Amino acid sequence: MSTSTLLLLFVFVYFVGLLVISYFTSRNADNQSFFIGNRKSKWWLVAFGMIGTSLSGVTFISVPGTVGKMTEGAYKFGGFEYYMLVIGFFIGYFIVAFVLLPLYYKMNLTSIYTYLGNRFNVEAHKIGSIFFIISRSIGATARLFLVVNVLQIFLLSNLGVPFWVTSAIILIMVLLYTFEGGVKTIVITDTLQTSFMILSLVGCIVYILSHLNLSAGQAYDVLASKDYTHILNTDFHSKTYFLKTILGGMFITIAMTGLDQEMMQKNISVDNLHNSKKNMLTFAVTLLLVNFAFLFLGGLLYLFAQSNGAEYGQIVDIVSGKTSNVFGFKDAAGNITNMMGDDLFPYLSLNNYFPIFIAVIFIIGLISALFPSADGALTAVTSSYCVDLLNLNEDEKRSEKQKKKLRMRIHLIFTVIFFVLIMIFKAIDDKSIVYLIMEVAGYTYGPLLGLFAFGILTKYQIHKKYGILVVTLLAPVLTYLINHFVSEFSTYKIGVELIIINGLLTFIGLWLIRFKGLKLVK
Repeated sequence: MSTSTLLLLFVFVYFVGLLVISYFTSRNADNQSFFIGNRKSKWWLVAFGMIGTSLSGVTFISVPGTVGKMTEGAYKFGGFEYYMLVIGFFIGYFIVAFVLLPLYYKMNLTSIYTYLGNRFNVEAHKIGSIFFIISRSIGATARLFLVVNVLQIFLLSNLGVPFWVTSAIILIMVLLYTFEGGVKTIVITDTLQTSFMILSLVGCIVYILSHLNLSAGQAYDVLASKDYTHILNTDFHSKTYFLKTILGGMFITIAMTGLDQEMMQKNISVDNLHNSKKNMLTFAVTLLLVNFAFLFLGGLLYLFAQSNGAEYGQIVDIVSGKTSNVFGFKDAAGNITNMMGDDLFPYLSLNNYFPIFIAVIFIIGLISALFPSADGALTAVTSSYCVDLLNLNEDEKRSEKQKKKLRMRIHLIFTVIFFVLIMIFKAIDDKSIVYLIMEVAGYTYGPLLGLFAFGILTKYQIHKKYGILVVTLLAPVLTYLINHFVSEFSTYKIGVELIIINGLLTFIGLWLIRFKGLKLVK
C-alpha cells in the first residue's frame, strides 16, 4: 500500500470516528443546537475547544511558513513578527471578557446581533447578521481552501482527482458531520480535535529536534543566528510594524471573536458570566503558548529543510521579467521547487523527507485543524440566517418539523456557497493565506466593529431609514480607496490596522447621521 493511499485511508477512518461521536452526542437531550440558547457547557471544555476553532489549518500550515519567508522590508525574513499579532489578540480577549461578555449575559442573548436590534432598530440587527455571515463564510472557506489544497497537491493530484472533486467531498463530510450536532457536539468534538492538533505539534517539534541533535535552547540559538527569531519590526512603513500589528490584532480579536456569533455562542453556552470569563482568559493564555510553539516549529522546519539540502534562490518570470524569491530543493537541472511559505510543512511531511509516522501525525493535525473551524462556521452562518434574518425562533406559523426542514435546506445552500468560495480562493492561490485572511477581515468585520462601538460608547439613536445600511456599505469602500491610494502614493503600507480604519469610518458615519434629540438609552 502506497503512502498516499495509507494517509487517505486514515483520513476516512478519522472522519467516520467524528461522525460516530457526533451521532451519539446529538442524541443527548441537553445537546441543543445553535438555534436555541444553551448554558450548560463546562467553561474549561469550551476554552479548549475554542483553541481548535481559532487556530485552524491556517495556524497549522501558514504560520510556521511565515518564519523563513523572505520579505521586501527592512528585515530579510518574516521571523517571529506574527507574534506581535498574537499579543494584540491576547489584549483583545481581555476586552471581550470584561466589556462584551457582561453585555451578552445581561441581555440573555441567543444571537449577539439581537443587541443591535435592541440598541438601534431591526435594520441594524439584520445588517449585523449579514456582515457576520459574509465575514464568517469568507474566513472559513479561506481556511478550508488551505487544507483542501494541501490534500489535493500532495495526495490526490497523483491519483487524478480534480480539485473541485476534493473540495466537494470535504464539504460533504463537513455537511454530514454538522447535520445533527448542536452546541454540545461541537464543543466535545472540537476539544478532541484540539487535543490531536496540539499532540501533532509537539510530536513534530520533538522529532525535528531529535533529528538535528539539538535541544530546544540550542535550536533557538541557531534560529536567532539566522535572523529567524526577530519579533519586533520597527520599520514604521512596513505592513508588520509592531505597534500597528498589536493594535490591529487587538481589534481583529474584538471583531472576529467578540462580535462573531459562532465564537460567542460557545462562550455564552457556559453556565454563568464568571465561568465564561475564566474560559476566555484561559483560552487567551493558551493561545500565547500554542502560537509561539507553531512559530518555533516553523523555524525548525526551515532548519530541517536546509540540513537536507534546501536553499534560497531567485527565479525570473520570462513573461514579466519579475524576480521572485524561492526556497526549496534543486532538481537535476538546478531549478528550485519553491516551498517557501504555506507549502513548507506539507511538502516536507508528504514527500518522504519525514518518516511515515510524522506524515501520519501531520495529517492528524491537519484534519484536526480543519473540522473545528469548518463545522462551527457552517453551523453558525446557518444559525444566524435562520435566527436573525428569518426570525425562525419566533415563527409560530411553521411547525417544528417545517422549521427543521427549512434549516436543513439553508444549511445545504451555505455548503454550496462555501464550495464556490473555495474555488475562488483556488483561483487567487495566495501563498501566505494567514495575512490575506486578516486583510479580508479588515473589510468585512470593520462595519460590525463600528456598529457595536457606536452602540456601546454613545447613547445616540439612528432613525434615518437605510442610514445604517448606507454607512456600513460606504465605510469598506472608502477603506479600500484609502488603502489603495496610500500604497500607491507613499512608502507607508497599511497592514492589519485596516480594520481600525474601517471601524472608525463606520463610527464617524453613524455619528454624522445620529438622532440628536434622543440620548438616553435604557
